[in-house]
Amino acid sequence: MHDAGMPALTPPRLIALTVACMLFMEQLDGTILSTALPAIAKSLDITPVTASVALTSYILGLAIVIPASGAISDHLGSRRTLFLAISIFIVFSFTCGVSSNLPMLAASRTFQGMGGALMVPVGRLVLLQNVQKSELLKTMTWMMLPATLGPLLGPVLGGVITTSFSWRWNFYINIPFGLLGLLMTWRFIPEIRENRQHRFDGKGMLLAGAALALISGGGEMISHAFKPLWLALLPIVTGIFLMTGYFRHMQRVEWPVLDFRLMRIATFRISVLAGAATRIAIGALPFLLPSLLQVGFGLTAAHSGFITFAGAIGAVSVRAIVPYMFRTFGFRNIMLITCTTGTLAILAMSVIQPGWPLWPMALLLGISGFIQATQFSAYNTIAYADIPQEKMSAATAFYTTFQQIMLSTGISVAAMSVTLSRIARGENIAGAFDFDVGLIVSGIAALMAIPFIMQLRKDAGSDISGHIP
Repeated sequence: MHDAGMPALTPPRLIALTVACMLFMEQLDGTILSTALPAIAKSLDITPVTASVALTSYILGLAIVIPASGAISDHLGSRRTLFLAISIFIVFSFTCGVSSNLPMLAASRTFQGMGGALMVPVGRLVLLQNVQKSELLKTMTWMMLPATLGPLLGPVLGGVITTSFSWRWNFYINIPFGLLGLLMTWRFIPEIRENRQHRFDGKGMLLAGAALALISGGGEMISHAFKPLWLALLPIVTGIFLMTGYFRHMQRVEWPVLDFRLMRIATFRISVLAGAATRIAIGALPFLLPSLLQVGFGLTAAHSGFITFAGAIGAVSVRAIVPYMFRTFGFRNIMLITCTTGTLAILAMSVIQPGWPLWPMALLLGISGFIQATQFSAYNTIAYADIPQEKMSAATAFYTTFQQIMLSTGISVAAMSVTLSRIARGENIAGAFDFDVGLIVSGIAALMAIPFIMQLRKDAGSDISGHIP
């Protein structure tokens, strides 16, 4: 329901623009540090691979809070929840900027991620509740443009800021953006609160949040060859134990904080599982490419950022034709084509060696950006094609949780691949070859999406795309 003090009929495009700005801010912050990792490592006296904790700790904060985002929004209201989220994001952006060591930076990034955790699913939920299904693909495509540009512009902006000023300004820049977000939220976001008489699943929140945090943290420790190994495995085993307890708890709760029963819906399940494989690969790129270009190719942070900007150009170029592509070929065919070509693009990047011209890398990044934008339009739309309206809040919380977990997993998998390759070569510092190994592993992970996409009906999402098989 809507509060009387806010118009309930805010035009969907204004809502989409406001949500897009929040997604842009959150996604930008998730990747703006990628080109700054070598500078952070030098400033804090650590290695660039260890500095990737600054990326994964942010996603860890997302994973802890996202499961409860739908329930929090239901009880507090969408506008109040977004106000709280943006405020947390601003405060801990400042503490990140003044961090003097890695533990302080990682802790601040975790809390910053908690603020981001409420922005993404709640903003998406507001949009889904205000847009008709026939307009969903067009509106979602339009809204996802800034969200797609965020990760692609992050390395460019981060490189310029790091080279011209300091890596700390990558955090300070969030403050004016956050204040603008507060203003737009107050002006355009309706206060939506679900009128349900059910208790908040506090126990489920603790079990699921702790489990996801422990599993993610243990995976991060293993990716850096943490010794002793048993100490890195301990949080993973504990997390699995807690998640098992959560599954048992979920069976007894009508409105669990993470409702795995939604996986019975075929389009939702396929989007989650196929998207997981794709996001492992995509999540690795913001870590691998800037490190490869700077450590392996010897470029400056700004130079490497401008090379990766080609991905943003590719993402922008596809947006106008996305609805036409899905109307002509359908979700299933487009998802199969982009999965295959996306994998080939990632594998081709690993072939380029130091001393070669950089235009082939820029070309591949442009193609990859084109493909990523199309893939995420597909995943983020087909996931909600068959979700009942009363389950939309639970679906956005569930989907966004695993979306962020897979992005974090991608960074961990890439870091582990680089570390194992370095150890196998007997080197103390990772080189271009090691980052190429990470790209190959990421490309192979992306192929895991194909078996799931093949299960999608040929007419899946046709009421959204307008495709006639």
